Amino acid sequence: MDRFQAMQVFVRIVDANSFTRAADSLSLPRTTVTTIIQNLERLLGVRLLNRTTRRVGLTPDGADYYQHCVRILADVEETEVCFQAASLRLKGRLRIDVSASIGRLILIPALWDFYGKYPDVELVLGLGDGPVDMVQEAVDCVIRSGELEDSSLVARRIGTLQTITCASPTYVARHGMPQTIESLRDHHAVHYFSSRTGRNYAWDFKVDGKHQEVNMQGSVAVNQAGAYLDCGLKGFGLIQVARYMALPHLQSGELIEILPQWKPSTTAISVLYQQSRQLSPKVRAFTDWVAELFAGCPLLSGRDETDPAASACGVFQRQLGMPTGMAIAQPKPRTEPALIQTTPPRWRSAREEAAENS
Repeated sequence: MDRFQAMQVFVRIVDANSFTRAADSLSLPRTTVTTIIQNLERLLGVRLLNRTTRRVGLTPDGADYYQHCVRILADVEETEVCFQAASLRLKGRLRIDVSASIGRLILIPALWDFYGKYPDVELVLGLGDGPVDMVQEAVDCVIRSGELEDSSLVARRIGTLQTITCASPTYVARHGMPQTIESLRDHHAVHYFSSRTGRNYAWDFKVDGKHQEVNMQGSVAVNQAGAYLDCGLKGFGLIQVARYMALPHLQSGELIEILPQWKPSTTAISVLYQQSRQLSPKVRAFTDWVAELFAGCPLLSGRDETDPAASACGVFQRQLGMPTGMAIAQPKPRTEPALIQTTPPRWRSAREEAAENS
């Protein structure tokens, strides 16, 4: 039995979550793929996969073996890249999981630039904010905000999430403008609750260099950023939302910044991936690209729209409905491609989670 081929077949089945799709992508008969896995399980003396009529799942032994295979195959790929011609393109599937708002407003509009550099990469983009099992779901990397708690993951910081406290003119007309943090006790907020625990998150401000949490009263709670923003626009209460999401509504007057002298705390945005993928050329290529994308926009790198660089920032321009010719490069002649893997960090405060979901 060709053990290297068996590893490739096994990894492809897990990534595709299907024997049939794996066989098609490898140009092998379905029966051959099945036989290879049966022989591999017999050789190892363990069951690697649980098969049902609808899905293929990893056993605990299979999950461990998958991680070893991924690392070995990545090492082989890295070695080949080092000795092959520089013009060789990276190829393969790049599976990412990212919050919906970042995916829709930031990544997707910039994908022409990515494909211009890496045209042979098959991109699979998952939009969500829940926990991701990188092995079971065969995800390459995840983009999240917050501190990393899982020490088995590698995190690369790529940006800064700025949050702003807002209200609609309708809300201010009815309830007045808060003047101090203490006065928030007399106001209502749209609550953002955790999808995992069902509990509302406390609000957060930075006062005299220290974090201060505020418990707000309210009559509406949601767990999705688009709905959260909509509730704020409709005047149901104060909201804390990502600045890049609120910007067009601030510019149009649909939202008003509240307590601008006390900003919510900023949060790091990171790409996270398994240590076993650390040396993969595809992982490195994607993280370099997305880090450059975020660094090029003040709204995602710790600055705001008053920064002179904002005029050339694609995210800023798209949010205001401006031409984006300066910001997003059109596809370049096909030259090379890349790939990467995923996992979530700690689960965020209300403002962080609301800022990301939509």
